[in-house]
Amino acid sequence: MPQLDTTTWFVTIVSMYVTLFILFQIKLSNFTYPLNMTPISPSTSNFTTPWETKWTKTYLPLSLPLQ
Repeated sequence: MPQLDTTTWFVTIVSMYVTLFILFQIKLSNFTYPLNMTPISPSTSNFTTPWETKWTKTYLPLSLPLQ
């Protein structure tokens, strides 16, 4: 029964790492970073919803009377 030939594994693994490194560098070089690094504070605005002004009650199915 022939043995598993592992002589090319080192070259395959190293070439895979080099290829992945190059691909990630290309992907990151295409990414545009913002020029102004100051934090932007989100604007807070008050939204009024119809359920804030009136009273509502949620009925759970288990709290209903038995029929």
